[in-house]
Amino acid sequence: MGQKVNPIANRLGIIRGWDSNWYGGKSYGNTLLEDSKIRKYLNARLAKASVSRIVIERTLKLVTITVCTARPGIIIGKGGQEVDKRKEELKKITDKDIQINIFEIKKPELDAVIVANNVARQVEGKIAYRRAIKMAIASTIRMGAEGIKIQISGRLNGAEMARSEMYKEGRTPLHTFRSDIDYAHAEALTKVGLIGIKVWICRGEVYGKKDLSPSFTASKEGGHSGNNRGERRNDRGDGNKGGFKRNKRK
Repeated sequence: MGQKVNPIANRLGIIRGWDSNWYGGKSYGNTLLEDSKIRKYLNARLAKASVSRIVIERTLKLVTITVCTARPGIIIGKGGQEVDKRKEELKKITDKDIQINIFEIKKPELDAVIVANNVARQVEGKIAYRRAIKMAIASTIRMGAEGIKIQISGRLNGAEMARSEMYKEGRTPLHTFRSDIDYAHAEALTKVGLIGIKVWICRGEVYGKKDLSPSFTASKEGGHSGNNRGERRNDRGDGNKGGFKRNKRK
């Protein structure tokens, strides 16, 4: 079997920037642990807010946390009360001033983390995994993605023997560095055990030199060329039942 590499880590420094932006120096280990605690806390607290990624930037006395989410209203709360609560609680983790920025994801169907978590929650809610995956693939392709691939592994349908199934549509060129591949892994806790879900989404290709610093002024999903193919595919409608390929591995 081939050796797999995370598509996001594989593109760091080429078309994708880092989620933590700071210089550690001698306190690198402690700062890294602090980042991990901040992400763990926010992901637990904002479980229902469809959080995609958390970007942490540090200066000498200030920690700037940017939360990319599809549902910013849940994080902000009434009059910004929830944000102030989060700030006070995060100050206990780190002894610095906290600034929280919220960035809204306009097209959550093109975000691998949100798609994977949605499929996982549906599987936990006893919805048939094939139906959940096919609905996710159809909505992602409809929003203009060039391709999507979803792999689900575990005791599917409560089977005694665990297996893996893969569903895909379009193209997901993992070896092409200029192709913007978003990847995520999620877990669904069912009565028969953990079901693992992996999602790869191709959002087009990035040409030219890209600014890798975390700039959230432009949409995260925008700025990619090569999405015309996804739009042409959308013209055929959603009735193409034969468009899903399935690879079954026992």
